[in-house]
Amino acid sequence: MRIIDICEVTKPISSPIRNAYIDFTKMTTSLVAVVTDVERDGRRVVGYGFNSNGRYGQGGLIRERFRDRVLEADPKSLLNDAGDNLDPEKIWAAMMTNEKPGGHGERSVAVGTIDMAVWDATAKIAGLPLFRLLAQMKSREADPRVFVYAAGGYYYPGKDDTQLRAEMRGYLNRGYNVVKMKIGGAAIDEDRRRIEAVLDEIDGEAQLAVDANGRLDLETAIAYAKMLRDYPLFWYEEAGDPLDYALQAALAEFYPGPMATGENLFSHQDARNLLRYGGMRPDRDWLQFDCALAYGLVEYLRTLDELEIAGWSPARCIPHGGHQMSLNIAAGLGLGGNESYPDLFQPYGGFPDTVQVEDGHIVMPDLPGIGFEGKSDLITEMRALAE
Repeated sequence: MRIIDICEVTKPISSPIRNAYIDFTKMTTSLVAVVTDVERDGRRVVGYGFNSNGRYGQGGLIRERFRDRVLEADPKSLLNDAGDNLDPEKIWAAMMTNEKPGGHGERSVAVGTIDMAVWDATAKIAGLPLFRLLAQMKSREADPRVFVYAAGGYYYPGKDDTQLRAEMRGYLNRGYNVVKMKIGGAAIDEDRRRIEAVLDEIDGEAQLAVDANGRLDLETAIAYAKMLRDYPLFWYEEAGDPLDYALQAALAEFYPGPMATGENLFSHQDARNLLRYGGMRPDRDWLQFDCALAYGLVEYLRTLDELEIAGWSPARCIPHGGHQMSLNIAAGLGLGGNESYPDLFQPYGGFPDTVQVEDGHIVMPDLPGIGFEGKSDLITEMRALAE
C-alpha cells in the first residue's frame, strides 16, 4: 500500500464581491488529489482536498516542497502500525521535514490542502465516512446532525438593501436560521442601515451574525461594538487584525454579546495565544479555526487539545470555510457546527446533492471519505484531475 502520486491544479473561484478587506475577483484555490495503489469497489482510491476561500491557491509550495517529501519517503513509513491504512500524522510529519517552527504563512494552507486529501483517502480505505472514523478514533459517538449557518451579505457592485434583503430571505427559505453579513467595508452609519434592513427582513425568523474581516482598528472596533450592542446579534466577528489579541480583549469591555474569531490563525500555538491573551469568553464566544488553512486535521486535533487545556468545549468551535471537511470534523468530534456558502465559491462549497438544510441543520450522509462523491458538480471536477 502506497501513495503513488500527488496532483495539484489551481482553479479560479473568482466572484465580483468584496468584504471589508479584499475583493474576490482574482481568487483561486488549489485542488489536490492523493492517488493510492489501493482499490475499493473496483475503483482506485483517490483522496481529494482543496483550500478554503480567502487564501489563494498554493500550487507552487505544493509542487516544489510538500508533494515530493511524501513521494520520496519510504512508503512503509507512511502507514499505520497495522500496515493496513495510511497514517495521516506520519504523512504530515513527512511533509514538514526540514521546516522551521513559526512563520506559518502560506505553507499552512499548502499542508492543510494535502492533509484534507490524505484524510479523504484514509477514510475511503477504511470504508467509512470520515466523521465516523474520527468518532471511532476518539471513542465517542458520532452525531450526523450538524448546525450550519449561511454566510453571505458581501458588498457587491450595484447591490442595494433590497437585494441584500432578498439574499437573506433566500437563505431562510432554504432552511437556515442563522445568516451572516459583512460589515466594516462602508461607513458605520451605512452599515447600521444595512444591518437594520436585514433584521427587518428576517424579523425574528433567524439570527444575524456580522463579520468585519479584521478591518477595524481599536477605536473603530469599539465604535462598532457600541453600535452593534443595540441589536440581538448571533455574534460580532473578527473586528481587528487576527493577531491583535489586545484589541480582541479590549472589545469585551464594550460588547457583552457573543464574539467570534480565529479563522486567520493557522497553528495550535496561535490558537493557544488567542485563548491566553485574547479575552475570549468560553461561555458565549465562538472559535473559527479552519483546518484547511491551518495545516490540516492533524494540526486541528492539537488545537482541540489546547482548547481542552484552557477549559473550552469543542462545541464552541464553528469553523470558517464552508467545506465538507469541517462538516465531518463537527459530526465526528462534537464541534458546534460549520459555516456554509449556499451561493458562493462553487462547486467547492455546499453539501452533497441529497442533503437539505432543515431548521438550521443538515444530516451527514453515509458516504465513504469526506463525501465529495455525493456532490456531482464537485466530484466531476475532482476526477478530471486524477482519474
